[in-house]
Amino acid sequence: MGFLSSAEAAVLRGLAQAMLPPPPPDITRWCEDNIVFDERSPFPGPFRIARFPFLREIHEVLSPEHPAREVTIRGSAQWGKTVSVLNPAVAAWHEYGPLDSLVVHPTTSAATEWVRNKWMPMRRQAPALRAIFGEGRGDQTDTLSNQETLARDGSLKVTSAGSPDDLAGTTRRFVAMDDVRKFEMTPKGDPEKLAESRASGFEDAKILRISTPQVLGTCRVTRAYLRSDQRHYHVPCPHCGHMAPLTWENFRKSIDPERLHAAHFTCDSCHVAIGHQHKAQMVAAGRWVRHNPRGDHPGFHLWRAYVPQRDWASIAVEYAQVMGWTGSPANITTEEDAADKVEAETEQTFWNDVLGLPYEQASKGPDWEKLRDRVELAEEGQYLPIGRIPACGVLMTAGVDCQADRIEVTLVAYGRNYRRWVIEHRVIPHHIGDDEGRAGLDALLKSTWRTTLGLPLQIDMMAVDEGAFTEDVRDWAKRHPWTRVILIKGSSSGNGPTLRPQADRKANGRVIKRQRRGWMLNVSQMKADFYAWLAKEDAQERGFIAFALGLGDEYYRQITSEVRVLKRSRSGVMVSSWELVEPSRRNECLDTMIYSEAAARKRGWTAMTDGQWDIMEAERGIAPPEAQADLFDAAMPVVPLSQQAAARAPRQTAPPPAPEPQQDQPGWIADRGNDWL
Repeated sequence: MGFLSSAEAAVLRGLAQAMLPPPPPDITRWCEDNIVFDERSPFPGPFRIARFPFLREIHEVLSPEHPAREVTIRGSAQWGKTVSVLNPAVAAWHEYGPLDSLVVHPTTSAATEWVRNKWMPMRRQAPALRAIFGEGRGDQTDTLSNQETLARDGSLKVTSAGSPDDLAGTTRRFVAMDDVRKFEMTPKGDPEKLAESRASGFEDAKILRISTPQVLGTCRVTRAYLRSDQRHYHVPCPHCGHMAPLTWENFRKSIDPERLHAAHFTCDSCHVAIGHQHKAQMVAAGRWVRHNPRGDHPGFHLWRAYVPQRDWASIAVEYAQVMGWTGSPANITTEEDAADKVEAETEQTFWNDVLGLPYEQASKGPDWEKLRDRVELAEEGQYLPIGRIPACGVLMTAGVDCQADRIEVTLVAYGRNYRRWVIEHRVIPHHIGDDEGRAGLDALLKSTWRTTLGLPLQIDMMAVDEGAFTEDVRDWAKRHPWTRVILIKGSSSGNGPTLRPQADRKANGRVIKRQRRGWMLNVSQMKADFYAWLAKEDAQERGFIAFALGLGDEYYRQITSEVRVLKRSRSGVMVSSWELVEPSRRNECLDTMIYSEAAARKRGWTAMTDGQWDIMEAERGIAPPEAQADLFDAAMPVVPLSQQAAARAPRQTAPPPAPEPQQDQPGWIADRGNDWL
């Protein structure tokens, strides 16, 4: 005999099930259910939080149900910020319910790169994203900048910080700003503030900033992190259990240039060395600790020492390369490769991308009188006279600045380990548009300078500023190949590479081609590096700058004529600029120094390997095959007069009869035997 269930109970069960709220959003759970890394990943296969335990708390505060309105993540590069934080947060928010979201990148190219290479592959692979957005193929194809959900109850908008109109014309509940350090001011305002205002209409909105840092004082992500609760990941000592964060100061003390692979941390409590083999168990048992409890939002700092992708020895090796203790890591085999390599590893790159810390730039140069005295009062032989080049492997370059009534030129020799020697500074008293001025520059390119061993060298490359008198400069430069003369222009941006090619563009801004002769300079970064190197006093130290004797007081006044000033813009953002210490000071010598460095970088100065420097030293660090001294050479050895006479005497059995002296002839000097005039 069968029994029928109560219809009322069935209806009530259905109503109860329909009324149940959805499970709380869990970004960590979403990652484990949906992310499968392919063979290109360092960890192919399904996502496992056990490999990245420090992500769990970050995922929690990014949840739609967490009360935090803002979240800041600052850290080193390449530890999964995009695929393990940004992408899952966007996906989980869309899975939670109807949503309009916004992702902002610093440039249009960066936004396109993220969509095509980071977001779309995950959208096609993750089951949850396919259910929400589709695979993005066929009828489900969306534009790169605006992707709508299949249910038409939400959308993902992707734009750049340089497009204020796109930022201003939208309202979004979830706003993510990727690589926020590179956001720059626009004529219509601060893009960071514009992005934040898109979420102002929602009480439960979430604003995410995620980036590596940049320069201290102007770095957006660092500014946000400093007002956050500043969370650091503390791990237990494997020997005594003492909890502490892994810090660069602790690690740096153990770096031995002769044993880089043995670099380690040291416990602050028991003072026992902590090796890389302990990292996995330490990180698994770690926890986030707030170092600024009064902060107004959660902020996280994480650097390479915690992540599983690289070992601690790699940090020591990269630091050694930056400090010049080892050979360059660049894989360059030809001179053309070296010329095309824009920039090698710098201290700021290491500080930002490896340590995840903002870099503190030098704000001003040393006192010009102390710098002059360091050269002019040094021991004899420590510095070279004007016009002399050290007899070692060097690149000879010139920086040119064009003024209305003159052309100023600085000639500098660049060697390995970021060292340089200022050879001389010249002034051509003519305009670049005059025949005399052009002839003077032509003559410089044809001239030679001798090393201390007498080997003649020409200028390898000349960099000319085309910011002023552009047409005249370009017209002159056409006389010479781009491999010897390049044109440079200072960039208004404080971000990006030190040296990047100019591009010809259409009216719509699309790039037609990259120029070979024209280059843009990150002048702000180059001046900061130069002033940091200028303070070095050890002649063998990496980055040491040597000056020729007798350059004069005005030269030293000019190369120390600027100071880096932090200012608050009208929008409230801190920006930096270089200004003259005194309005009466000139700065042409500083500018031409920077331009000569640009030419040296273009020739591969910062990218050459030790092997390439060895080859150059074998070619340029020698005496000429038949050295012929001139009046400006170093002092010649003294030879006894008798030997001089013997050397001059012709090899004959009988000497020829001596001619009769004609003393009435003007200019004639009578024979005085062995006396030498």
